[in-house]
Amino acid sequence: MPFGLAEPGRQINRVHSPLLARAVPWLTVALASIMQTMPVIAAAPVVPPLGFMILLAWRQLHPGLLPVWAGLPLGLVDDLYSGQPMGSAMFLWSVAMITLDLVEQRFPWRSYLVDWAVAAGFIGVYLVLSGILAAPPQSLPLLQVLGPQLVLSILLFPLSERFIALCDRLRLARFRSIA
Repeated sequence: MPFGLAEPGRQINRVHSPLLARAVPWLTVALASIMQTMPVIAAAPVVPPLGFMILLAWRQLHPGLLPVWAGLPLGLVDDLYSGQPMGSAMFLWSVAMITLDLVEQRFPWRSYLVDWAVAAGFIGVYLVLSGILAAPPQSLPLLQVLGPQLVLSILLFPLSERFIALCDRLRLARFRSIA
């Protein structure tokens, strides 16, 4: 570069943190799974599956960032904190990640509304199947009360994508290099 100018788009003495670039998606999903254990007093389930929604948001905004097998360990964290039977989130999240990978291969160019519809379908199926896995004999009455949680989850999904966009800015922030 002439006159000692830096490369376009790059600040002098600033680099991305590889630790943040790799850890932020994993930590946000795990913290969202832990956060859904906050005390909410209600007669029916109303708290959306935050960990699953954040996982969907990361997967849709950056398809190659989390590997397909990421549903297994992140589902384990969700199982530990959600009170679901052990292995239910691990199974459902792994199936969701594989299915999202197939959707990404089939439809590489999607609009925002299509992403929202896909996420709504995944959230609905996840809530119904996790309700069935949690209480098989009583699952029919349980499925009738999932409506408010499903509607709230679908309406809050764009906010979770917005939150992931902010976390992505943190993930790619440039910090002063030591050397």
